[in-house]
Amino acid sequence: NLNLNLNLNLNLNLNLNLTRPDFCLQFLGSGCSMPRAICPMPPAFFYLPLIKFYRIIKPGSVQFYNQTLIPMIQEQIIKHLEEPRELERLYRSDKKGFEKAFFALLPQLENTSFAGFWKARLEGDRPGELFAGIRTYDILALLGSCILAAFLINLPQWFGFNMNATHFYERNAFWIGFMGLSFYTLLSRRQFDPKKLALTGLAFLLPLVYVNLLPVFSRSHTLNLVYIHLPLLMWALFGVVFLDWDLKSKARRIEFLKHNGELGVLGAVIVLAGLALAGIAIGLFSVIDISIENFVGQYAALWGAVSAPIVTAFIVRFFPYISSRIAPVIARIFSPLVLLTLLIYLLTIVVTGKDPYNDREFLMIFNLMLIGVMGLIAFSVAETTSGTRQRFNETILLMLTAVALLINLVALSAIVYRLGEYGFTPNRTAVLGANLLIFIHLVWIGVDLYRVNFRQQPLKKVEDSIAGFLPVYVFWLIVVIFLFPLVFGWWVI
Repeated sequence: NLNLNLNLNLNLNLNLNLTRPDFCLQFLGSGCSMPRAICPMPPAFFYLPLIKFYRIIKPGSVQFYNQTLIPMIQEQIIKHLEEPRELERLYRSDKKGFEKAFFALLPQLENTSFAGFWKARLEGDRPGELFAGIRTYDILALLGSCILAAFLINLPQWFGFNMNATHFYERNAFWIGFMGLSFYTLLSRRQFDPKKLALTGLAFLLPLVYVNLLPVFSRSHTLNLVYIHLPLLMWALFGVVFLDWDLKSKARRIEFLKHNGELGVLGAVIVLAGLALAGIAIGLFSVIDISIENFVGQYAALWGAVSAPIVTAFIVRFFPYISSRIAPVIARIFSPLVLLTLLIYLLTIVVTGKDPYNDREFLMIFNLMLIGVMGLIAFSVAETTSGTRQRFNETILLMLTAVALLINLVALSAIVYRLGEYGFTPNRTAVLGANLLIFIHLVWIGVDLYRVNFRQQPLKKVEDSIAGFLPVYVFWLIVVIFLFPLVFGWWVI
């Protein structure tokens, strides 16, 4: 037997034997049958576990549970209305009991902000409420967008033309993917402006016609640059659709960057799940001597590749609490890890004597790393500004920007050296232009981050510097895609 000694103001010692939970609960629920000033209600963390224990050992005690526990929780809710931490502790002690007590009190608390918050939270936790906001139209929009993208990505299979000879996927795969994502974004709004629809259609049609009218020449550096930069232009067009053609709003641009971060994090999970499903399916059918590798490779994999972003956008829209909690954590974890990795990598380059000036592949890796770090900085700033200010994260971002600037300077010097040695080519010109833009942008971001860390400037200034420079990148993409073939010629190899 476990004896519990309660010392009351009247110096009354009561021994409560836990082998008699009914007496113990009646004692706690009644407040010792004494005035509350003499025997106050015990705290929630004391009596809730005891009542839960009683419910387990005595399943028939539901009526007693409702009559005893619910009024006790109601009293605690009213007592701690202005104490969020105590309410959260009370909720976690017995979620079902708290929910019953809260909704019983709701009529008299309806006009308080507290009631609105907890009502939304508790209703969202109910199984029936999980899909409450999803209508038939939303499902049809999702399915229609996925089916359209899947149909277009398999055009070579449907009509039997040689996809390698026409460079079909190099020219059209990313166009189809972003078109499907943009089409779903338009449908999800349920409001259609004819002028904006016409502009969107024209914006997507122009690069599609242009890239498919280019000659097929696999060794052309200029055409390869077009294929490399076209996905980024399509991403920018998706951004225009997401912004609903509100091109001047910097806040909306940052919202678009956050949206892309959430799509990337959740999309990676969906892709991994799809790969696991494909592997399991191939293994299961191989056991019964049926080969589905060709079907998976030629159809299912392509359908999944263009449908995964659309499904991810659907999940982000209707279940934002999933991705909105993961993305900031990813940003805060990966920023210091990437910083540490880059520092070790740069130190290793110095020790090993690796030379980016005469090693073309190494210089290419350097530039890809720079683009990745630049994207991480933008994503991390966007996610950091969405939460409370954290000095550690701001310092990490400043250091990451400084390292990125160092990498950028090394890459720029190597490109200038190669231009002096070997002259201008489409590839070197494109890389030089991109590195100059990134250098200018990094300096701008670095100055703002310095002010954030040492002059107490709000982090939103960094957000504005990131958003304000995005149109410059889009302009450079247009130059490379549409002007480079005219300036250098599509036949340059």
